[in-house]
Amino acid sequence: MKKLLTATALTAVLATGATAQDITEFNIGILGGENAQDRLTSNECFRAKVEAALGVPVKVFTPADYDGVIQGLLGGTIDYAWLGASAYAKTQLTDPEAVEVKLTKQNADGSTGYYSIGFTRKDTGITSLDDAKGKVFAFADPNSTSGYLVPGAELSAKYGPLDAYFSEVKMSGGHEQTIVGVANGDFDAGVSWADGLGNWEDGYNSGAFRKAADAGLVDMSNLVEIWRSTLIPEGPMVVRKALPQDVKDKVTALTADLWESDPECAYNLAGGEAKDFVPVEPAAYDGILAARKMQEGM
Repeated sequence: MKKLLTATALTAVLATGATAQDITEFNIGILGGENAQDRLTSNECFRAKVEAALGVPVKVFTPADYDGVIQGLLGGTIDYAWLGASAYAKTQLTDPEAVEVKLTKQNADGSTGYYSIGFTRKDTGITSLDDAKGKVFAFADPNSTSGYLVPGAELSAKYGPLDAYFSEVKMSGGHEQTIVGVANGDFDAGVSWADGLGNWEDGYNSGAFRKAADAGLVDMSNLVEIWRSTLIPEGPMVVRKALPQDVKDKVTALTADLWESDPECAYNLAGGEAKDFVPVEPAAYDGILAARKMQEGM
């Protein structure tokens, strides 16, 4: 698959004549979910590799919320991002010509999905979302798939309007904020995301819990899982469609080979253990696009 990708890239460059020399910089956008410095640190190795491959300055941007990355892609100030499925849906619904879907994360078991995980502190006595009725509940961001779109839809279908079911519904601002907020008692329960593989005590193999545990922000043994969504398609890595073909191909090939060329860098980019970054088609997100349209009354 990767050799085919490289051959396709070469053919495209020969056909168009476009090269990385047609750009003067390249900007990577990182979705919210952890503090800005941690996002910069986690992605520094990847930034440096992209800069070496393209031969132009590469910067990482860490907007305060998901919409900052979305608007950057739409406005042309961000060239590359790993979006959640819902953030991709908003980008696609706003401008179908803004980005191209390239890759997604493949888990250790070969799957390309993850879960929204409902959780609470072990000492709350809450063992299910039935017990969370009348409690303070946290979502991450309105443009988060696992932090709002999917759990909001699934929980509303079961419990009715969530602002009536819970005593208060809050947007924490990101996955890290939800995890730390629940751990500190600011929220009684909330949702975040994980691949659901491996051990809970480690924060599973990859995802927001793993990042928080690796960073020493929480002790997972003090938290418990109380709910799990249906499987959510792993979000796509996208590039701005207007970029020269050679630029898009170089960044895509570099990312696709990352687990083989630099496993530590790939671990940082993936937020934990994974198998690979593999090609994905836009059709994988048709269900999320439909859910987003319904949510926005389109």
